Amino acid sequence: MYETHYHRASSIQDAVKLKQAAEEGKYLAGGMTLIPTMKQRLAAPTDLVDLRHVAEMRGIKVTGKTVRIGAATTHSEVASSAELAAVCPAICGLASHIGDPHVRHMGTIGGSIANNDPAADYPSAMLALDATIVTDRREIAAGDFFTGLFETALEDGELVTAITFEAPAKAAYQKFANPASRYAMAGVFVARRDNGDVRVAVTGAGSNGVFRHRDMEAALSSNWSPDALASVTVDASDLLSDIHADATYRANLVKVMAKRAVAAA
Repeated sequence: MYETHYHRASSIQDAVKLKQAAEEGKYLAGGMTLIPTMKQRLAAPTDLVDLRHVAEMRGIKVTGKTVRIGAATTHSEVASSAELAAVCPAICGLASHIGDPHVRHMGTIGGSIANNDPAADYPSAMLALDATIVTDRREIAAGDFFTGLFETALEDGELVTAITFEAPAKAAYQKFANPASRYAMAGVFVARRDNGDVRVAVTGAGSNGVFRHRDMEAALSSNWSPDALASVTVDASDLLSDIHADATYRANLVKVMAKRAVAAA
């Protein structure tokens, strides 16, 4: 790796200040993407600002049905939270199947969201749960946050500090995982609120990253059942084709995962 300077931030304000002072700094959370990228010499930040010890960016707080998860909270902590499981077990289940135990104990929810890998799991949960992404500068609705492959609405130097959402009445996540990486070749998160509002978000399959499937939402709003999706068509022209699966296969996977998710919910 190239030479870099390491900084351990003690607060959000400290982290932002350290990043601003750096020539070409990067925030470091779990390092699941950044460190391998640096090892391949595809990134060479002059400074790394470690966020893992910022207490205000860690932890899970549930007040009634309102959930707040600190951005530096690990996948393992999300997966094992009894407090979170009591109101939204779907997101705990999602976190429990990210990568392997090593990844889950290092990777963070904020890092995953900020990176916005098209095969990552959390972006689908954020869209389906109508979450709010909290940064050091503002609050961004999930629908406005994810803008494309590895692209978000974050401005230069802006730091994700927390995620908030209202727990739904029912929700579940199902994915068809790549057997090697455990990334989603197609993952679907479904959520239904007390008022009948339904959201269906798809990850791992879209050519432009995570997206909502409006036709599935309409079908499930009328009939919350896997059978309601039988007549829904998934357009393969908007989906990814790669060495793992072509767009037609992914279109079928999206429909199958959506049915499984509704059944699980």
